[in-house]
Amino acid sequence: MNLKELTALFRKLGARDPASWARAQHEEGTDQVARYVFLREAWKRVVPPDDTSWIEGMIASAKPRPSDPGAGAGPALERLLAVGANRDDIHEVVRVMQYELLFSLCYLMEDPGPLEPELEDLVWQLVRTDENGETIEPIGGLHESLLETDPSGREMRPRR
Repeated sequence: MNLKELTALFRKLGARDPASWARAQHEEGTDQVARYVFLREAWKRVVPPDDTSWIEGMIASAKPRPSDPGAGAGPALERLLAVGANRDDIHEVVRVMQYELLFSLCYLMEDPGPLEPELEDLVWQLVRTDENGETIEPIGGLHESLLETDPSGREMRPRR
């Protein structure tokens, strides 16, 4: 793909700076499309910016199955709201914590950090594969681009 086609693809995929992503792929020869799409999809697992409707969903989903894994969040949210906690404050704390976890996982995919001596040669990474499961190339540096792919456009900064 040439630079113009790559830029158009990144624009279609929703990148805020499609030319920059395209230029990086074109100049560095690394698959920025796979990198961007992974991060875009990862952000979809984080509560959406400025939308607290997940709170009611979490409360409602816990009621019929109160002993399911994670069901304790529903009653905890109800108690927080009952004592006057602000929905936007709850949302901000949860969103930041989810971002922190996402960042840690992106970093972990490249560097497991200190492990037991018996595991010093253990490494893993996210890779792009073909339809047969054969590795095409690694997808690295995810943590480096996480903030710029925040769907809010605020790079996890608070609303003004």
